[in-house]
Amino acid sequence: MNSLTTIEKTNLASDVFCDEFLLHVTLEDGRKISVPLEWFPRLAHATDEKRKNWRLIGKGIGIHWPDIDEDISIESLLK
Repeated sequence: MNSLTTIEKTNLASDVFCDEFLLHVTLEDGRKISVPLEWFPRLAHATDEKRKNWRLIGKGIGIHWPDIDEDISIESLLK
């Protein structure tokens, strides 16, 4: 196994939540990413209830919100 494979495996989400202004994602290795909701208009305009209804996709490579049909990859958040 090379180091690139190891790094990619740590870039998996384990938890997600939104506050009034930010999307917060916790990665499996404990890092936390926070990005402005305004980057994702569907999330920014969704109700709290719809923002709370999410699921991890691909074992954590992305997040899906079925109520607003939004998908966000962890890779895109890290760029």
